[in-house]
Formats: sequence, C-alpha cells, structure tokens
Amino acid sequence: MLKRTALAAVTAVTLTAMTQAQAADYVIDTEGQHAFIQFKISHLGYSYILGSFEEFSGEFSYDPDDVESSSVSIDVDVDSLNTNHGERDKHILSDDFLNAGEYPEATFRSTGFTSTGEGEGELEGDLTLHGETRSITMDVEHIGGGEDPWGDYREGFEGTTTLALDDFGIDMSDFPEVMHELELYVTFEGIRQ
Repeated sequence: MLKRTALAAVTAVTLTAMTQAQAADYVIDTEGQHAFIQFKISHLGYSYILGSFEEFSGEFSYDPDDVESSSVSIDVDVDSLNTNHGERDKHILSDDFLNAGEYPEATFRSTGFTSTGEGEGELEGDLTLHGETRSITMDVEHIGGGEDPWGDYREGFEGTTTLALDDFGIDMSDFPEVMHELELYVTFEGIRQ
C-alpha cells in the first residue's frame, strides 16, 4: 500500500511538472533582434515600399496542448518607423498619415485564437493605430520551439494580415486605390519566463 501511495505521489508530481512545462509565458526577444514588424505597400502601383518598426515590445502565452488559449500583447513605438529613406519616413510620420506626434504608440491585444491545422491558425485581436481600434485577424504559423544554446527555451511564430488604412482613419483618398491597403508581416521568438 505504501509503495502504491508513493508511486501515485511521484506520478502526480511528474504530471504536474509536465503540465507546467507545457503552458508558459514568453517575452518577445527584441534585444537579440529576433523579432520583426514589417510592412509592404504599393507605391503608386509601380513598385513597393518596404518598411519596419524598429522599436517594440511584447509578450505571449503559449500552450502546445491548448493552442486556442494562446494570447499575445505587443506595443509599438510608431516613431521607430523605417523605410530606409529619411524624408519619406518624416512624411509618413507626419499628420498627413500616421501622425506620430499625436499617436506615438500602436498596440495589439489578442482576443482569440482558432486552430486551422497543425501549427497554423487565425489570431484575432484589437489593433490600435492612429488613435483608432479595429478588430483584425492574422494568419499565424508556429515555426518551432526548443532550447537555445544559452540555456533558455524559445518558441517562434510568424503572422500576416492585410490592413485597410481607411479603417484606421488614415486618409488615402489622394492616392491610387492600390495604396489603400498594406500587408503586415510579424515574426518573433519568445523566451520562456
């Protein structure tokens, strides 16, 4: 009887430890430059402008056994926009477009996740940009996870979505219709806490 009780106790402790190891919170690794927020928008229908936001922070919760309980939170410094052209960056950040002086931060807060296949899903959430909050859906893929060479544990994801700039109060009426939307691409590694 004592052996069975001891075995049951060891089993319970082991299962609890395994469960705790699966569900975890992560901090997005921006310090190691293992995270990117990038965008692509048509330039008058002739080519594309590619850009990124260099300064942001975030965290997420991920459980591979219960992916639908996953959540993500990201804060972006709008003034960190970079399209590799200083004058264009100033124009985009001006009150003609992003108005970074009045709206210095963009945020994303997830509200739900739906699995669409092995390692894939749709992340829903509220994006606040240019003082407007809209619900968006992002196609997400789990890239991989495991221990890194420095003794930490990481998980990595990427996601894409298309944003209609008019939805966020950014007036594009003076520009061709192909410039009214942009493609947003996000990829990041998180370090388990």
